[in-house]
Amino acid sequence: MNLMRLIFSPLSTSGTLINPYQPSMKITLQRLNDAVHFEAKNNDGNTIHMDGSPEIGGEGKGVRPMQALLMSLAGCSSMDVVSLLKKMRQPLEDIRLEVNAHRVDAVPAVFDKIHLQFFLKGDLDEEKVDKAISKSVDKYCSVARMVDKVAEITWSFEIEKLGN
Repeated sequence: MNLMRLIFSPLSTSGTLINPYQPSMKITLQRLNDAVHFEAKNNDGNTIHMDGSPEIGGEGKGVRPMQALLMSLAGCSSMDVVSLLKKMRQPLEDIRLEVNAHRVDAVPAVFDKIHLQFFLKGDLDEEKVDKAISKSVDKYCSVARMVDKVAEITWSFEIEKLGN
């Protein structure tokens, strides 16, 4: 059986074909079993495993897609906060983030509320931590900027001072 893939590519003014989508990022997803266990890989070869719920044949061999989205939000925001605090010359010793989210009771079951709870360790200025987290969630974190179109994102933080 011959498979043909058709891609619509408009012509440029010079008559050459234009790729309508030139990705700046590429992910490859490969099915690993006869159910819903997948491996996602980026161009650097880094991978994560994804699996579905038991109701659709999932076997607990990876994170679910919506969990991966929350992990991405946590990672993106935490990376911003670390970078911003470094620029503010704040001595961050450690950071941990817990994400709690609520999904609507409908199909699709999108998130409507997400809360980010930051736990930071170090001799940090509370106002600078507040500013760094606010800038991350409201301005710099690409994942947050996409997700906040459908979900309310709130956040809070706790600082554990050194020697306490």
